[in-house]
Formats: sequence, structure tokens, C-alpha cells
Amino acid sequence: MVKIPHVSEEVEVPENVKVEISGMKVTVSGPHGDITRDFSHARGVTIHFNEEDRKIVVETFFADRRKKALVGTIASHIENMIIGVTRKFYYKLKIVYTHFPVSVRLEGDTLYIENFLGEKAPRKAKILPGVKVKLSKDEITLEGIDIEKVGQTAANIEQATKVRGRDRRVFIDGIYIYERGVVS
Repeated sequence: MVKIPHVSEEVEVPENVKVEISGMKVTVSGPHGDITRDFSHARGVTIHFNEEDRKIVVETFFADRRKKALVGTIASHIENMIIGVTRKFYYKLKIVYTHFPVSVRLEGDTLYIENFLGEKAPRKAKILPGVKVKLSKDEITLEGIDIEKVGQTAANIEQATKVRGRDRRVFIDGIYIYERGVVS
């Protein structure tokens, strides 16, 4: 009997979470909302939901290094989707300034950073859909169910205040990520 190289990962699904799998499209619904992701780019990998065990199985046959990594990556994405719809993700950013007082305002899906290093024109950062922004005097809190959108929004804000052409030891002004995690 020939043994076929087989790799699989299981992701447990809690009782309050509903999962639908249509081909390579996974939809996870929970108390905070629902997320859909398409994994059709992953050739040679199958995803199916085992109803009686309440587990999602991601597997591949004739696995090489690339396929093994792909199985683990897809399983991690699905775990993050389940955590997002049950508990939510958050990022906290600190507004730091030494030279000019920075003010931040939100208009629609754009965050405006005004008076950064004394500049006349405001700097802009895009807020992705599904991300809630809370502003305080010197802190920005981002919250949402999709870890990728929350993380990308935080990166957009941090990049908008990147200082170029000056000594970073003197000009420490900016908005920096200092905490991230899961809402309890």
C-alpha cells in the first residue's frame, strides 16, 4: 500500500457561529456580523465543514512545501474570521507631537491630520469600510471584525504621518500603533 502525502488542519467552530462553505468561498456569521473570503486562488487545497464535530477541515494531497504552507495560512485566516465575528479586533494609536499641536478629525471614510509639523495642508488617511474609529485628545482607537481591514487602516494612519527628510531623533512627531488585540 502506497501512502499519499496528506496535510490537513482543523479549525473548531463555536456554537454561536454559523459557517457556510460554497466551493472555496467561506462565509462566517456570528454575533458581531459576517465575513466572506474567497480562497479560490489556493489551487490543490480543499475546504469542508464537518457538521457533527463542528470543525472546518482544510486539506491537501500530494503536499509539497508550498501547499503545506497554504493549508496553515488558510486555517489561520478562518480562525481570525471566527474570532472577529465573536469578539472583534482593536488597534490603539498614540498621537505624538513635540513641535506643533496636531489635531485629528474624521469626515466620512477619511481621517484628516491637521497642523502636522506646522504644515498648512492636512494629511489624509483612508479608513476602510467596516472599521469604527474613536477619537480622543491624543489617542485613536480602531475596532472591527475583519483583522485585515483594521490592521490596514492602522497602517494607513501611521504611514500618513511618516516624517521624511528630517532627523527622526529630533522630529518624533507622528501617530504610532502601540497596542492591538481582541476585544474581550
